[in-house]
Amino acid sequence: MSPDPTKLDNLRIDRTRPSRRSSAVPLVLTVTTLLLLGAAFVWWRARPGTVPVRTVPAREASVATQTTLLNTTGYVTARREATVSSKVTGKILEVLVEEGVHVESGQVLARVDASNTEASLQLSQAQLEAVRTALAETNASLALAESDLHRQQELAAKNIISPADLDHAAAEARGLAGRHARELAEVAVAERQVDVWKQQLDDTVIRAPFAGVVTSKNAQPGEMISPMSAGGFTRTGICTLVDMASLEIEVDVSESYINRVLPGQRVEAVLDAYPDWRIPAHVIAIIPSADRQKATVKVRVAFEQPDSRILPDMGVKVAFQAADSPRPAASRQVLVPRTAVRQHDGHEVVWVARDGRVSPRAVQLGGAAGDDVVIASGLAGGELVVVEGPDTLADGTPISELKP
Repeated sequence: MSPDPTKLDNLRIDRTRPSRRSSAVPLVLTVTTLLLLGAAFVWWRARPGTVPVRTVPAREASVATQTTLLNTTGYVTARREATVSSKVTGKILEVLVEEGVHVESGQVLARVDASNTEASLQLSQAQLEAVRTALAETNASLALAESDLHRQQELAAKNIISPADLDHAAAEARGLAGRHARELAEVAVAERQVDVWKQQLDDTVIRAPFAGVVTSKNAQPGEMISPMSAGGFTRTGICTLVDMASLEIEVDVSESYINRVLPGQRVEAVLDAYPDWRIPAHVIAIIPSADRQKATVKVRVAFEQPDSRILPDMGVKVAFQAADSPRPAASRQVLVPRTAVRQHDGHEVVWVARDGRVSPRAVQLGGAAGDDVVIASGLAGGELVVVEGPDTLADGTPISELKP
């Protein structure tokens, strides 16, 4: 049986038609290329930009230790402190200060009721005016009497009048002259009286005797105040004023160790409120008197530099340093600003900038030195650390320096 030629023709491959597979390859390549370009564009748009930060180099400082001769405790005291009171007794009308307010010398702190004083001042001024009016009247009478006496003397020289008339005119002139002198004195007294009432009126305004900070407010409007203690509800002071520039340390040194303390000796003070802050100070004076009950001698110590963190009555530990002891070789420590230390993953770190990127560096703190922090380990001097920047910093974040 011979095969059907029509069926055999259907089984042949038609070379003239294009292959479906070969036509799909360019389409796949085109789609792949577009996808790669789209991914690249998305990555380019979403790539992390630079974060502006401010960096400073870590400072390396030398610290020379000194020999401590004596340790003791004391308190911060104010050398210049006053309870501001009134020179007159009266009712307080207003108090113009509160605790913590800084006042200048001569600034008004309070006012006392001055109505009675003002009335007395007006009365004394009226009395002064009356005395001056009487003096003017006496001046006119005296001028007339002196003129009449002159005429009587001319007439007596010509024997026109009797000596009695001349004596009468002379007596009249002398009497008016005496009254004139008395009224001049009365005018001076009245002027002094006016000055007294003006001073008392000025005393009803209570002013600050020196510049300082108000540490306590002791009176309120409506209360009575007096320069002397009168008991009851009468106040003796408006407020307590402290000159913060006069703060110093007072310590009691045992008699057994007072020979280790000298005027001008270096002192290292540590406030109980800031145990990591070592404050340089020096001895001002050794009070030349001992306390028999405590067997101690009072020593005054001055701060080298005033600081707003130092407050009156703070507790302080004092270490008296040897003046002529040999100093050992200085040790090195790294200092960075407080703002450079942050928390990251539960650890204290500093962000170190290098090659335009930041990375966290775990550090161990060694205390404080003013506005700086001592880095005990983990950082070298000269490395750049971030002191200002966002809290979203991550390892490898590209950065740029903030413009000042």
